[in-house]
Amino acid sequence: MRYLHTMLRVRDLDAALAFFVDNLGLRVLRRRDAEQGRYTLVFLGTGADGDDATIELTHNWDQTEPYPTGRFFGHLAYEVPDIYATCARLQAAGVTVLRPPRDGRMAFIKSPDGHSVELLQAGEALPPSEPWKSMSNTGDW
Repeated sequence: MRYLHTMLRVRDLDAALAFFVDNLGLRVLRRRDAEQGRYTLVFLGTGADGDDATIELTHNWDQTEPYPTGRFFGHLAYEVPDIYATCARLQAAGVTVLRPPRDGRMAFIKSPDGHSVELLQAGEALPPSEPWKSMSNTGDW
């Protein structure tokens, strides 16, 4: 058996792609528009050698209401080379850092559809640093 992907339903495909590709830095690996079924599938990944993990964004064209958040979904997790730089870049792009990396190791953000994304520092945690060290949590993740 091998892991294939995690599927996330998104209401606004352009907003989801802006978040996951433009802000988070994932790459579109493949896309399929199904006219008859009125949906689009977009598979995203890091593109890094040996990293086969993917996210499938499913956009049902006629969905107008937000999808309810299911308790069965926890979060997506990505390792980043510099958690402080990543969070600063995301914040500058308008993404709210819900759980700041006060510990130099972990942060949480959410996609436009409310999917929780965990960011983890590669290797050892960075030394606690401002402004993150004093920043409070915002909302939930």
